[in-house]
Amino acid sequence: MTFDELKEKAIAVLKSCYDPEIPVDIWELGLIYQLRFDEEKNLTVLMTLTSPMCPVAGSLPPEVESKLQSIKGIGKVKVELVWNPPWNKDMMSEVAKLELGFL
Repeated sequence: MTFDELKEKAIAVLKSCYDPEIPVDIWELGLIYQLRFDEEKNLTVLMTLTSPMCPVAGSLPPEVESKLQSIKGIGKVKVELVWNPPWNKDMMSEVAKLELGFL
């Protein structure tokens, strides 16, 4: 499987993960900053949360890691929680903004 195919599968999985307080998936919310594969197809994900005080700070990153790890063809998955740059509503896709009434 190519890196592009793996990335597409990873994005599809990320679209199945939700912040329980916001009815939009984490990909469309703009919480995923980077998907980086190495030569062995191990995946590092840089993600953030809507706030450092987010109630799912302890559960959402492991959920993301577990779901991505289930993709056939991906090696090890590491999710890194980062706070810079801080998330803001401008990071949301147009789909998310429309769904949440920002457009």
